[in-house]
Amino acid sequence: MKYFRKLIGEKCYLSPISLDDLEKYTEWVNDLEIGQFVLFASQVFDMDKERETLINLMKKDLIFAIVEKDTNKAIGNCGLHMIDEVHRRATFGIFIGEKTYWNQNIGTEATALILDYGFNIMNLNNITLDVVAFNKRAIRSYEKVGFKYVGKRREYVFMAGQYHDVLIYDILASEFESPFVKQTFERSISDEAGRNKISIV
Repeated sequence: MKYFRKLIGEKCYLSPISLDDLEKYTEWVNDLEIGQFVLFASQVFDMDKERETLINLMKKDLIFAIVEKDTNKAIGNCGLHMIDEVHRRATFGIFIGEKTYWNQNIGTEATALILDYGFNIMNLNNITLDVVAFNKRAIRSYEKVGFKYVGKRREYVFMAGQYHDVLIYDILASEFESPFVKQTFERSISDEAGRNKISIV
């Protein structure tokens, strides 16, 4: 499988989504253990429905595959949705489908990379997210990147026989420190840029 290193971290990089991963995505979205955290547990996806979903996301939203760096294996995805260029805002979403990569800070790194793209390439000012209150692992990850709690929707989702709150978090461009984009830009315009290449004067 061929992936492209759009944004690069220490453990993972973000690449455009590949429809060649369709079967893998269909497996992930039908896994209840994954679905309970990203609010699509009540839906049933076959490969045709998942293909349509991915194509629609690729057309209207900014969505990336999360690729583990050492193995070049797609392990999930993340995206910016409901992008508003007038008000410079978007909604963030992420999931790690390969559960063996949970609790390894890859989701945290992927989150920082896509925020970097949103703030420092797309010139967004506010990025928000919703997270179910029982998803403690995700909440820790979001807070580590710099998201701040701003409110909640009470008894907003039904899961496992009871209602749960959904928490609202957001982050502003002024609160975020670039892990990749600014360093890449500064390196590319420095006096050292290109000096390892042969040039003929």
